[in-house]
Amino acid sequence: MEIIQELVRSAEPTSTALGYFDGVHRGHQAVIREAVNYARQHGLVSAVFTLQQSPRTVLFGEKPKGIITQDEKLQRLEALGVERVYLIDFRTIRHITAEDFVTDILLGCFHARHTGCGFNYHFGSGAKGDGTVLSQLAQKHGITETTQPQLCYDGLPISSTRIRQCIAEGDIPSANAMLGRPYGFCLPVIHGQQLGRQLGFPTLNQSMPAGLIKPKFGVYASVVTVGQQQWQGVTNIGRKPTVGSAEVTIETWMPLYQGQDLYDRVIDVRLYRFIRPEQQFGSLSELRHAVEQDAAAVIHTPIQ
Repeated sequence: MEIIQELVRSAEPTSTALGYFDGVHRGHQAVIREAVNYARQHGLVSAVFTLQQSPRTVLFGEKPKGIITQDEKLQRLEALGVERVYLIDFRTIRHITAEDFVTDILLGCFHARHTGCGFNYHFGSGAKGDGTVLSQLAQKHGITETTQPQLCYDGLPISSTRIRQCIAEGDIPSANAMLGRPYGFCLPVIHGQQLGRQLGFPTLNQSMPAGLIKPKFGVYASVVTVGQQQWQGVTNIGRKPTVGSAEVTIETWMPLYQGQDLYDRVIDVRLYRFIRPEQQFGSLSELRHAVEQDAAAVIHTPIQ
């Protein structure tokens, strides 16, 4: 997949999906798949136009609360069949009008023959452009356009805001249902305090990236992918109050794993359900007993 970080003219005509796509959830996937399928049917390059940062961070100074890292976002786009991603700094386009966005960017840069967006997509200075405006401007300039309707889960609209709320509350099954896949992290394994190893349950430690929404602190049932194999895991997310940690860490024990150390490898950990809140124990032996109980609850659950 080609990644372009500046607005340069495409030599080939494209079918381009538009959106920030924070999380690449089921609603986002519908927009992207439609653009990819159109490209395949009409011999075009399948493309995505997205942003390096949330417009709300630039416009209002809000702290980023991403669902996935940018690396994972790009991986998800590639897995959906996208051939080219325009990953643009929002500050370079924030003042462009809706009509200039269509003429100068969609036509002038992307050479778009087709474009698509979600029902709540906004673009142009002041976010004055929406799906209706995009459809009108696209038709005016000979571009076909598709606006995807709202998708719902459990009777309510699927949205990045709702997914973030579920993650923050520890409602992982609902977050997973709206994402269309398990929520989690694909991060390097770092060296920890080695305390788990001393207590008989060696863990793999990962550092929570800045700019991501933090899950509810506590213990989760997880699945860890090592190479081509999956292992059941017990994942603690938080600041480890019993031993103390200034930073938020992701610490996972795989009770049945007997392979080599995973230090410095990028390992994928996916969460499935919340087991219990993070808590402070009176002794390390109490901590060990609690972790053993957590493991017993996990290893008898089939990998999903």
